[in-house]
Amino acid sequence: MSTPPPDDGPPPDDLTEYERDDFPRGIPDSARTLGEGGAAGARSALTLRLVLAVFGLVLCTVLGVLALGADVPLVLPVVLFVLAAVALVDLVVVARRKLRGEPG
Repeated sequence: MSTPPPDDGPPPDDLTEYERDDFPRGIPDSARTLGEGGAAGARSALTLRLVLAVFGLVLCTVLGVLALGADVPLVLPVVLFVLAAVALVDLVVVARRKLRGEPG
């Protein structure tokens, strides 16, 4: 339907003629093509999100289990387990995006 952009160089200014399928690994950034003195390549936050999701999952699960054994209101462990479930969902989403080949 439309011709894909070249693999090197910055993307064109008008991206309305391209579709999402034309960029399977994202829009190429111009920072990688710059010579000496250019800006460093941008890094994706997927790896950071993965690490933070694992940290949140472990921390909330451990604190939730400890809160169940302690003499605290039941709402605290429930909130911690809900946060652990949110971290687990984020972990799955980020892992699927990384396995799909998105950079980061």
